[in-house]
Amino acid sequence: MIQRRTFLKRSGLAFAAATLMPTFLFSCEKERKLGLQLYSLREYIGKDVSGVIKKVADIGFEEVETYGYSPEGKFWGLEVREFKNILTNNGLSTPSGHYGADPYLSETGTDEDLKYILDVANELDQKYVVIPHISEPLRTSVEDYKRIAEKLNKAGEMCRNAGLKLGYHNHAFEFDDYNGQNGLEIFLKNTDKNLVDFELDIYWVVRAGVDPVSLFEKYPGRFPLWHVKDMSKTDPALNTEIGSGSIDYKQIFEKSEKSGVEHYIVEQENFEMDPYQSLAQSFNHIHKNL
Repeated sequence: MIQRRTFLKRSGLAFAAATLMPTFLFSCEKERKLGLQLYSLREYIGKDVSGVIKKVADIGFEEVETYGYSPEGKFWGLEVREFKNILTNNGLSTPSGHYGADPYLSETGTDEDLKYILDVANELDQKYVVIPHISEPLRTSVEDYKRIAEKLNKAGEMCRNAGLKLGYHNHAFEFDDYNGQNGLEIFLKNTDKNLVDFELDIYWVVRAGVDPVSLFEKYPGRFPLWHVKDMSKTDPALNTEIGSGSIDYKQIFEKSEKSGVEHYIVEQENFEMDPYQSLAQSFNHIHKNL
């Protein structure tokens, strides 16, 4: 497996082995390490973790972002070390993971509600612990967002003490207006830039009617993680392959340095073709055109 992955990288060819799709040649000068949010394959990974991870590696991805860990269910029934071994055997690393943190973010949440997450992230050699969502009852007002911002600062300090970094992943609801303020702005203004980073989901920013580049310019260096997914031209509620949708990624990537991005993470939440063929198409478009 490692020999084949080395060949793929050196030759500049990315394969979707499971679908026998055609290969695509891309310029080595444009080559950058790309990751995949495994949530994209949520309908498959629980049935065959090893098989799914192998197909992800065969496409050409070198990183994955995890999701879904719980103390009870582990990673689809696998202990952290077992899951990590599967990644390692396929030449993959995991710089970041999504971890639900509602218990910690609630008013009664304690540090203990976050500690096990830091242990898991460290066992996987992850750099970023990313909070992917906040349940609606916790975020009903400006005051709620300011309270959570303080919690994020405390969580960021815990992460730093554990050798990690904290990230926050947006959807569209963070842009809801509260008399001229919105949740994302409150987080950005009320969190310490040395403690709290942001994973900008480009699709959800555009879906909310906001220009991602305007955020890069206003808050430079605060978005080391990107979720790269495109918007269907016929139905904005749906994703599509990168380059086939309505988001002008060329313009956004041209401003990537301003954002402080370190990791580009592909995500697609719905598919109209074989998912591995779809992800390979997005992978190749980014390498060839962005």
